[in-house]
Amino acid sequence: MTQETSEVLTKDHQRSVSRRKLLRNAGAVVAITAAGAVTRPRIIEGQDATPDALAPAMRSARRQIAAVDAAAAPDLPPLEVIVFNRMAFGPRPGDLDAFRRLGADDQSRLQSYVNQQLNPAAIDDSACDNILARQGFTTLNKSLTQLWTEHAVADGISWEDRQRPYRETEKATFLRAVYSKRQLNEVLADFWHNHFNVYGDDRWASPVWVHYDRDVIRGNMLGNFRTMLGMVAKSPAMLYYLDNESNTSAGPNENFAREIFELHTMGAENYLGVVSDRSQVPVDDEGRPIGYIDKDVYQATECFTGWRVNDETGQFYFDEAEHSRYEKLVLGVSIDDFLGEQDGEIVMDLLANHPGTAHYIAGKLCRRLISDSPPESIVQAAADVFYAQRNAPDQLKQVVRTILLSDEFRQTWGEKVKRPLEYAVSVLRASNADFEPNDRFRWSYSGMAQNLFRWHPPDGYPDVKEAWTGTMSILQRWRHCNYLIDWKYEDGPMKDQLRLPIETQMPASKRTPNEIVDFWSQFVLGRALPPAERQPVLDFIAQGRNPNFELTDEMIQERLRYMVALIFMSPSFLWR
Repeated sequence: MTQETSEVLTKDHQRSVSRRKLLRNAGAVVAITAAGAVTRPRIIEGQDATPDALAPAMRSARRQIAAVDAAAAPDLPPLEVIVFNRMAFGPRPGDLDAFRRLGADDQSRLQSYVNQQLNPAAIDDSACDNILARQGFTTLNKSLTQLWTEHAVADGISWEDRQRPYRETEKATFLRAVYSKRQLNEVLADFWHNHFNVYGDDRWASPVWVHYDRDVIRGNMLGNFRTMLGMVAKSPAMLYYLDNESNTSAGPNENFAREIFELHTMGAENYLGVVSDRSQVPVDDEGRPIGYIDKDVYQATECFTGWRVNDETGQFYFDEAEHSRYEKLVLGVSIDDFLGEQDGEIVMDLLANHPGTAHYIAGKLCRRLISDSPPESIVQAAADVFYAQRNAPDQLKQVVRTILLSDEFRQTWGEKVKRPLEYAVSVLRASNADFEPNDRFRWSYSGMAQNLFRWHPPDGYPDVKEAWTGTMSILQRWRHCNYLIDWKYEDGPMKDQLRLPIETQMPASKRTPNEIVDFWSQFVLGRALPPAERQPVLDFIAQGRNPNFELTDEMIQERLRYMVALIFMSPSFLWR
């Protein structure tokens, strides 16, 4: 072995040891434990159906309890860090400084930023629009009927053309998440796609996915919940996904009816179980059942019979011949046997106007925007706005505003972690990457198990940290980060360009390990790394030297990219 070879192996070994040390520390800091849920006892025949004697939920309404080791709990960062990691997919260079210029104090800055983001049409997003235009997308402006006739039922349509609306929406979603200045829009679109989950990579959903994303989800996410619910229910994507398209009086299919109760509106937290006698169901001060029972699901199934997709246009239509003409009873309300399509509309009215729906939706929004176990104070405050404004055209905007301007939003940190989408996009945004979501990126990203619009069950991707902090989940993030750090485009006009432009953003004046680590901590995180995370990063770039020793260009070039990757892999970068 030559001396040169020996030195190379020694350097590689040091690099490996230093990185392992940091990653071991990272793994220890984000260790999560979860407690199980308490289920309610099943009703005993003849027993009064008091709230404490109700059957357990079909899909248990667990109260997700996650505890981070107290010694590892992170300090509350500056407000702008909280804002851009929960109202956005992480900050781009310059975002935090721009936020600080919005007002004289944190409260006024937050108020200004929330007002901006809740008025997305007034935000100049032409730069992002130009990036989208350069992609040459052909389906994003097509109407539902165009999508259906050209991509779903056209003679001889290829699978590639059938999937084109889905694939183009997927790419556009990544690009908007990285480049759009309307960041809250992108966060909320992701939330509502998960809430009204449909598996998009499907024979009938793919051709109309542009419509589901653009018109159904994005078109209503700052509007009225009842309006959104109705568009979801009548969309071809949902009609096929939950089989309501085949729901007939002769062959009832309860898939959609069950999920509209359990996932879309009242939630499993308001499920009261199997109750044979409706008189046993407790009611509120206005005489409404406080929750729903299986009989409500069965009767709602009948109400939604005959809801169809027009084979020629892809539009919703009502097939009266397939509709159940019997009287139905849902949530204590008798629905006449001759109303036809209105049966289903009445069910949605009852659900959208129920206090249980207000609390369930408010709780999910608080979980997305604040913490895995949001305080009941803010959940109830948001639920009160949801219910009071249930007829307002901007109902959901008012609910989101209530959450974002709350003390709970400003004073909570480290009770959520980034899911894979947030992680991948925040790396790209923090590094100011010149990004294109090509097949190689999608292949690497897919290893983190949150492919866009591809969650098979109807409940959407999990939104609690224990679902995303297992060993394999963290490992796949590190692998994706290394891919972004190392990979180059192999052809085209960007063939020599590194995806993450690390070296070009490194100030020439930063020469010592201390200076380099502190610069990149602020550049990536907007704050200093805590000592337990900073020291391994410092050891890695210092290579055993005095941390105040000026490194040569060769020394910096050798390790800089990998040092920045370690910051991207740190617990501080994972919190949101």
